[in-house]
Amino acid sequence: MNRLDPDIIDYYNNEVVIMITEKYGINQMDAFKSFVTSQTHEMLEDADCGMTEFGAGALFDMWECEKITGNPRNSVYIRGE
Repeated sequence: MNRLDPDIIDYYNNEVVIMITEKYGINQMDAFKSFVTSQTHEMLEDADCGMTEFGAGALFDMWECEKITGNPRNSVYIRGE
């Protein structure tokens, strides 16, 4: 795996965690744990997946799709609909 620059990962972590806490009302640590242990985050860490082409809102949507369906690839951003 070609790992993405840690500063870029930190940016997405911060932005997505804020979105999770605001929408779901959970504390930042739980939101952080939920995001960094997700398949979505695993895809983000792999520079070859090209996830930085998406904004933080798209990554939040992928994470949310993963939580609902079990697969971040069900997100409209990946399906391309």
